[in-house]
Amino acid sequence: MCAQPRTLASGQRCQIWVHDTKTGDSFLILETRGLLLEAPNWTLDGQALIVNGDGGLWRLDLADPGLRSIALTGLPAINNDHVLDPDGQHIYVSTYDDWQIYRAPLAGGRARRVTGKDGPDGLLHFLHGVSPDGRQLAFVGVQADLTAGRLRMTSAEICTIGWDGQGFRQITRAGVPADGPEYSPNAEWIYFNTEVFSGHAQIARMRPDGAGLTRLTYSETVDWFPHLSPDGRMAVYLAYPNGTNGHPENLWVDLMLVHDEDWSNPAHAVRLFGGQGTINVNSWAPDSRRFSYVAYPTD
Repeated sequence: MCAQPRTLASGQRCQIWVHDTKTGDSFLILETRGLLLEAPNWTLDGQALIVNGDGGLWRLDLADPGLRSIALTGLPAINNDHVLDPDGQHIYVSTYDDWQIYRAPLAGGRARRVTGKDGPDGLLHFLHGVSPDGRQLAFVGVQADLTAGRLRMTSAEICTIGWDGQGFRQITRAGVPADGPEYSPNAEWIYFNTEVFSGHAQIARMRPDGAGLTRLTYSETVDWFPHLSPDGRMAVYLAYPNGTNGHPENLWVDLMLVHDEDWSNPAHAVRLFGGQGTINVNSWAPDSRRFSYVAYPTD
């Protein structure tokens, strides 16, 4: 787990793609060798993608692709865990250095820290979900040691907290890594990945209070980051090769597509060189037909 923004290796490119689930085609939106970009969010008006890179946020307008920095103040460098507020005007971001969650104006401006008022001391916060009504945040609460510029995780559990920073709640207690918690569009479930069933990451869901834990994928691949489409009819997740530990960068991975909650029969959507940063957060378009992802090919 990196403790600072990632950079491209020599000879490596960053590519932002959009995949059309109806046609099966992917379209290259932007390619750069100068900046490692991660984790697209799609704006609610469908006009732009929001990505992170070099510790900041960037807007990529789809009608005329080009990066524009979103100027934010009052917070440390931003990592690849960020989710739009359902109001469409704000974004929640996770940060390096203090490992907290902030709410910031999507157009730029001063950010407000959300976490750090309630919950265990020393907890690292990695945001992944915002409830449809905007009142609750779902995040990974991590205990870790910093060694040689990298974080060595000692525990990772799914937690929730109110948008005002009150009402901290830890909702998993399995003692095994869990990640990627995201609310379903109807707010009835939290989808996430966990190692509790098989010793390697599989997709699961549970009620927002932790009840009703259900395993969804039964695969040999290491499955991460389930993302539901806005209409709830599809989901995409990232499948690492068998034997992968954590969610590293620079591996051949697959994006798998689930239709109508049929998790037993996922369809292959995309094969790419990436992993970390590819789809860490929900990247579905408002039309529930397209999603965005990032690849990191090398020459």
